[in-house]
Amino acid sequence: MTMEAGEGLPPSTPDTANPGAKLRAAREAAGHSLAGMAALTHFSKPYLGLVETGRRPATPDVVERYEQVLGVPIGTPADPVRLTHEWLIGNPPATRCLHAGRRIGVGLIRALEARVIELRHLDDTVGSRTLLPVIRAELDQAEHLARHASYTDASGKRLYTVIGELAQLAGWVASDAGHYSDAQRLYLSAVTAADTAGDRALGAQLLSSLAYQITNVGKREDALLIARSAVTGAPHATPLVRALLLERLAWAAARLRDTDTTRRALDAVDDAYDQRSDCVAEPEWVYWLNRAEIEVMAARCLIELGQPTTAEPLLTRALASYNHNHAREVALYQTWLAEGHARTGDLDAAREVLARIDTTAIDAGSARLHRRIAAVDRLIDRRAQKPATSNR
Repeated sequence: MTMEAGEGLPPSTPDTANPGAKLRAAREAAGHSLAGMAALTHFSKPYLGLVETGRRPATPDVVERYEQVLGVPIGTPADPVRLTHEWLIGNPPATRCLHAGRRIGVGLIRALEARVIELRHLDDTVGSRTLLPVIRAELDQAEHLARHASYTDASGKRLYTVIGELAQLAGWVASDAGHYSDAQRLYLSAVTAADTAGDRALGAQLLSSLAYQITNVGKREDALLIARSAVTGAPHATPLVRALLLERLAWAAARLRDTDTTRRALDAVDDAYDQRSDCVAEPEWVYWLNRAEIEVMAARCLIELGQPTTAEPLLTRALASYNHNHAREVALYQTWLAEGHARTGDLDAAREVLARIDTTAIDAGSARLHRRIAAVDRLIDRRAQKPATSNR
């Protein structure tokens, strides 16, 4: 009798210390065959067999799909600090080159790279509710190619770069929509893809994106550590990439009211930005970072540090030059201008700025924007009530 891939161990003795064996045990407990699980998860039966027997890694996307289908938790929640530490001190693994399946060439890789750029620029004007499922579908297709196609080492590196960039974009859009666990899972799984591609800068970008999310909605001490590690772990990053990583370090420090670290990081942002040159090729994913964006981040940090008066002219100047077709970003930056006014006591100006935000022009799926508007509204209400309270 021949055994199917993944069917070599008796069901009664699963090695649950092995991630693949955990998947197999959960599948069998739910009464699904390997073929049935393949149909439900849209992964191939041979591939799942390799995963369940430990011959292929149980990647986060496979674990997530099993959990969705079976309705039970299987994976151990990822510890972003631990994984950041491993990334910082570890060596990138060798590129995985598969030797089965359809051979893919340079033309398809170029098409995938162009599609990533198209989707990234769509994020400027298309809301997260519309864009997220499109990006996820593209990411699934790219990961499918990586698992089942064959390619040269050079093409493999480019393919895994595409996967890392798509996952970063998907994580960013998921975070905007308020899907924080999904975003974290996407960021962390993509670090492996970036390392497989040998792209240290992309790995740092993924971790700094995660740090930005954790700064806003998680444990800020962890965010600062991850943001600092992203800067440290990419010492040869290009000027714009380094400026971006340092911006997120500054923001993490500002949220902890660490004035010295914030100011040093913001100074380093300016220094890195001034070093940009036409002779230095920057990754396309940093296309959006310009002087206006840097001034916005500096202003946000100043507001966090209790210096809203200094922040106001930076925000006003940045908004005056900003592309107003990017409605969500303009609205987000207006909320910071409104907060600055509120913190200086000019509540009428704060209300006037908030009233200018046309949320009907923005996808309602942006939890980030609506959370900001609500936060500034609450701040204005608290400030308005202070005089009445003090007179009692």
